[in-house]
Amino acid sequence: MSYVAGYRRVFVKLALVTIIAITAVACVDSEVDEDSKTLVVYSGRSESLVGPLIEDFEKISGHNVEVNYGSTGPLASTLLEEGSSSPADIFFAQDPGGLGAVDNLLSELSPDVLGSVPSWARDPESKWVGTSGRARVIVYNTDMLSEADLPDSIEDFAKPEWKGRIGWPPTNSSLHAMITAMRQEWGEDRTKAWLEGIMANEPKVYAKNTPTVAAAAAGEIEVGFVNHYYLHRFLAEEGESFAARNYYTRSADPGSVVLVAGAGILDSSDNKEVAEQFLEFMLGTAGQQYFAAQTYEFPLNENAKPANLLPALEEITKPEIDLGDLTDLEGTQDLLREVGALP
Repeated sequence: MSYVAGYRRVFVKLALVTIIAITAVACVDSEVDEDSKTLVVYSGRSESLVGPLIEDFEKISGHNVEVNYGSTGPLASTLLEEGSSSPADIFFAQDPGGLGAVDNLLSELSPDVLGSVPSWARDPESKWVGTSGRARVIVYNTDMLSEADLPDSIEDFAKPEWKGRIGWPPTNSSLHAMITAMRQEWGEDRTKAWLEGIMANEPKVYAKNTPTVAAAAAGEIEVGFVNHYYLHRFLAEEGESFAARNYYTRSADPGSVVLVAGAGILDSSDNKEVAEQFLEFMLGTAGQQYFAAQTYEFPLNENAKPANLLPALEEITKPEIDLGDLTDLEGTQDLLREVGALP
């Protein structure tokens, strides 16, 4: 099956499932408290990605939602500054590091919410829960390389033969989370040595994941370090002629770590009941099928169906890393500055 046909088929299938699920939820939740307060969400996920899903929640639940969009790191800093005076009810973060940075401000979630996802995708202290899976991959140019040309481990890209061939977005928070995982798995010295090797290879710098993937397809770079789903957006729009594909490293090292976007409820919130309804919606069939069909991320609820062009999560040779420990993003950023990757 071609990529184009595959995307059309999976989109139609998942769209139908989502419509059915949304209709079912709407029928069950037809009565809404007219005195309910506006739910305030601080979202480190962009409006283009999650805005439609939040609008669906408003329509189905009848609750108004006010969203403050921004980058995960700055929003976490804002929450720390606001403390118990924050107007936020929910922090919806791009990665576990952002959630871990504010875990002392989050309340413990209910077993029903936590039980919707596997144990590896939620906070060990029950303060946050993953909403979708996001695998780290190597995107590569298919005219210049085949998968057989790529090394087993991301560590090997620090070797001199990759000089001038690599691209990356050094300010990207998911890259920071991956390097934080390296520090946890490899230790400081080995991680620093890898970063120094990458810098010696003169990587081309991009602002985000999207231009990194575009650069790989255009042949500006041969490989780039990104999240998996950016490629699938290009394939959905441009078809199978798009000259880039994803490589999931064969070694179970931090280069193949599966991160999560996730959310937690602020302990200071006086709207916890609606906040929990919001999380239940995100983790239910409708919300999870949205992530699978619209953002090409891995659904975490076992009742949701992933896009059939993605590998099964259990097939990825991911390392055994506790996502709840990926909290020291500041230390990672300091290390990136030390090697010259950040100003």
